[in-house]
Amino acid sequence: MRAIVYVAVICFVALALVVSPPSPAAAQAQSFSPRDDSPENYPAGEGRDQTYSSCTPCHGFSIVAQQGQSRRQWEETLDWMTQRHGMPKLEGNDRIVVLDYLEAAFPPRASPRGWQNPFQKR
Repeated sequence: MRAIVYVAVICFVALALVVSPPSPAAAQAQSFSPRDDSPENYPAGEGRDQTYSSCTPCHGFSIVAQQGQSRRQWEETLDWMTQRHGMPKLEGNDRIVVLDYLEAAFPPRASPRGWQNPFQKR
């Protein structure tokens, strides 16, 4: 009988965790905070500060640094961020400076085992 009660309690708790909305504290824990991030943490180069400032209003710069893309892929990423996520459009020299930095600092990387993502445009 005790086993049935324990199972019922565990099921109830699990259901409550799945159904209940997250608390405000949990929601705030997921928001971006750049307190430990700064441009100096990333490769030096012309346009680093401008690129950092263009990206960090919405997310940490480490997500940018994790990417390895060609210039065309970086251009597509900027277009996608503008169209889908409301990033202010970078135009003219501002766009060139940011793309130059991204292309130089975070170029495409070869997979350690030669694997290529079949879904990523080249």
